[in-house]
Amino acid sequence: MTIRALVWGENVHEQENPLVAGLYPKGMHGAIAEALNADAGIRAETAVLQDEGHGISRERLARTDVLLWWGHAAHGRVADATVEMVADAVWSGMGLIVLHSGHFSKVFKRLMGTPCNLTWREAGERERLWVTAPSHPIAAGLGPCFEIEHEEMYGEPFGIPEPLETVFISWFQGGEVFRSGVTYRRGAGNVFYFRPGHEAYPTYHLPVVHQVLRNAVKWAHNPAARIADPNAAPNVPVDKAPEKIEERGPKLHAHGQEGLR
Repeated sequence: MTIRALVWGENVHEQENPLVAGLYPKGMHGAIAEALNADAGIRAETAVLQDEGHGISRERLARTDVLLWWGHAAHGRVADATVEMVADAVWSGMGLIVLHSGHFSKVFKRLMGTPCNLTWREAGERERLWVTAPSHPIAAGLGPCFEIEHEEMYGEPFGIPEPLETVFISWFQGGEVFRSGVTYRRGAGNVFYFRPGHEAYPTYHLPVVHQVLRNAVKWAHNPAARIADPNAAPNVPVDKAPEKIEERGPKLHAHGQEGLR
């Protein structure tokens, strides 16, 4: 079964910054999609902020198994309606991979329910990612650690909920450490945050990063049927109770009436 991935890119730095445009002539989203498509088991498409509806619709999400999200300069320009569509899709069973500065995206903060803040420094320093869960599927094919020669530093404390699993912890040349690969379950959806990917460096051209991304797509994919409406909260009639009961006492709602939200 081919996993259908959608790589969403903000596509602002690539258009406005010559350095980034030179590193990623097809956009970071294009480089990521190419890396995913090198695996015969994944079929990746792309969407960008500038597309109609940001390239996101309920219909497109319904046929997406895993969504990858990169944003930085224009988090506020993502429509709230798009954020809610993505959240609904994740709760229904779509996988989500949030990359680098996507920690401040509306989508990630909506699903985490926390500020997702951190410390940072842009100095092109070496990052060493230690594999803290070597048997995890996202770490398949990796050694005890791997290095990225030039990256932006992210440091603790990282304002996220306690992860389900911590797959990678980064050490930076300046001495900071960071939980750089963490997983969550939100509704029926698997969520992975992966830290590397600053736009000024060729991170998404590195084979080891490609391996992590492909592993992550396969892990995040939930093959089960999607939940039709993850927000449903039906008022169950008395005659539909699993055990026979009689209605007793007063109530606020009429038969079949929707509850308050």
